[in-house]
Amino acid sequence: MTKHLKTLKIYTPIVSFVLIYFLVAIYTLQAQDNVLQELEEIAIVDQKVMMPMRDGIRLATDIYRPKTDKKVPIIFSRTPYNFNSWGDGEEKTRTAERALEAVKRGYAYVVQNERGRYFSEGEWDILGVPLTDGYDAFTWMKNQSWSNGKIGTLGCSSTAEWQMAVAALDHPSHAAMVPQGYGAGVGRIGSINEQGNWYRGGAEQMLFFSWLYGVEHDKFKPRIPAGATQEDLIRISRFYDLAPENPPVDMSEALQHLPIQDILKNIHGKNEIFDKMIRRKPNDPAWFEGGIYHDDMEIGVPSFWFASWYDVSITPNLALFNHVRNNAKDKTIRDNQYLVIAPTLHCGYTRATQNTIVGERSVGDARLNYDEQIYSWFDWWLKGEQTDFKKNTPRVQYYTMGSNTWQASETWPPENATLTTYYLNSNGNANSLFGDGKLTTSKTTTDAIDSFTYDPMRPVPSYGGNVCCTGNAIQGGAYDQQQMETRNDILVYTSDVLDEGVEVSGFIESVLYVSSDVKDTDFTIKLIDVYPDGTAYNLDETIQRVRYREGYDKEVFMEKGEVYKVALTPMSTSNYFKKGHRIRIEISSSNFPRFARNLNTGGNNYDEKEGVVAQNNVHHSSMYPSYIRLPMITD
Repeated sequence: MTKHLKTLKIYTPIVSFVLIYFLVAIYTLQAQDNVLQELEEIAIVDQKVMMPMRDGIRLATDIYRPKTDKKVPIIFSRTPYNFNSWGDGEEKTRTAERALEAVKRGYAYVVQNERGRYFSEGEWDILGVPLTDGYDAFTWMKNQSWSNGKIGTLGCSSTAEWQMAVAALDHPSHAAMVPQGYGAGVGRIGSINEQGNWYRGGAEQMLFFSWLYGVEHDKFKPRIPAGATQEDLIRISRFYDLAPENPPVDMSEALQHLPIQDILKNIHGKNEIFDKMIRRKPNDPAWFEGGIYHDDMEIGVPSFWFASWYDVSITPNLALFNHVRNNAKDKTIRDNQYLVIAPTLHCGYTRATQNTIVGERSVGDARLNYDEQIYSWFDWWLKGEQTDFKKNTPRVQYYTMGSNTWQASETWPPENATLTTYYLNSNGNANSLFGDGKLTTSKTTTDAIDSFTYDPMRPVPSYGGNVCCTGNAIQGGAYDQQQMETRNDILVYTSDVLDEGVEVSGFIESVLYVSSDVKDTDFTIKLIDVYPDGTAYNLDETIQRVRYREGYDKEVFMEKGEVYKVALTPMSTSNYFKKGHRIRIEISSSNFPRFARNLNTGGNNYDEKEGVVAQNNVHHSSMYPSYIRLPMITD
């Protein structure tokens, strides 16, 4: 009897988990069936329409449009993800819900797979190139008898990132767009050169290493015969959705593999796209031939942009908004750029609650009427209705953490933000939380150097942060950094306790004067809000590979004993540092696996297995005033 009771204790949690899993699955399927049933009552549903491109390739498209004789505008969503309405899955349910909402509001909702994805013909590449696919889709939709010729694009992440480069083609029917979490579609914007989130400051961001493992289809995948009819495709889709399911991988371990060019190979992933991208340097011409938007491309589309503070590329996102608003040739386009910045993770807008937790930190009630604003925007541009959008919608809506409030501004950064310089100070012992590093508004009077050892085989682990798509390797958001700050390879600089609260909203600039005993290394920085009890929440982070300090079109290596000025890519935030709090920055040479480790050899890095230990130095003196500049708004 005792033996059976022990066995029962072991299996009871497993049985409970399985039962909960199936109950959730049944509930999800029922909810999806209810949405589809409601859709069929009010909409004409036309699935697996094979939309032809100019080269003969056909893209699988589902169309949901109101049962009306009137011509209607179109909301278009183009995606690499699976939206087959048969079976379960969050994306499929979300697609049906979006279609239902659009149809209820008098729109046709059209969702399409990029070429090479699921039932779409052709070979896939990131962002659904060629760009002409987007243009051809606009033309096809415009010419439909039920279309009023006005098309708006909508989506988050991969469903948003293709929009900017296609908008630069200036199709006459592309009347408005709503890109959300669109960083991987941003290439070069001024001095920012991320090439679609592949780089930050010339260092590889490792999110695509994980993302490509999960999404890329194999060239040996099952394929529908060319020329299959719509009837056949609808029938087949009830039994097969062509969705691969790769074996689960512990990404926290997988991303540690060296050389990094073999990471996907090591976990038996498909690596054709990865192979060609991992070898591209930041200024490789191939970055300018795909689906990424660059600042020499004209955008002529009214745009309602959505970004978030803990997304992977908040600074490039904001820089793109400013670029279009300030540089579009058409004044009407310049005047019709709007922006929302939420305090969430990547594409987490609608997940904001009355008590929004991002990582470990509560940022309060961050809810916003997103749908009402988006449809008011579309009603204006696609239906020609004089809605109250412009009357009620600020140019920039941004959420300030700490004070936990939505705020409004005509510009980004807010016009009343003043850049305030904080200088790095110490007596040469800023190592760790227990060191003597300080942030002061006055320049140092000592010629101090803070040194630390950077061992690529013992990198500083990523803990929270502005991340996306890394599997279990990193949990994004704000986390208490105190334990991390006990490491001697992290330099910690902290301000005095604030006598009054201060808002920091805008781009954060940082300049370090550095030296090293190796040819090349990285320098990282984090901005921290330190609470009275010592809790230290990260706000944003960045990195710079020193060989690219003079630009991404050349590599300039270091010489031992020489001091170099390094301006890091700006960080961004809106955070209220309350009275009694302190402002802190951390400096190191790694933030892994958020960014790939620099092996310090001066070589390619992507094809190397062995690293070199570096002795890295941060200088702060009258000659070398390392500093950070904060956009402050005082009470």
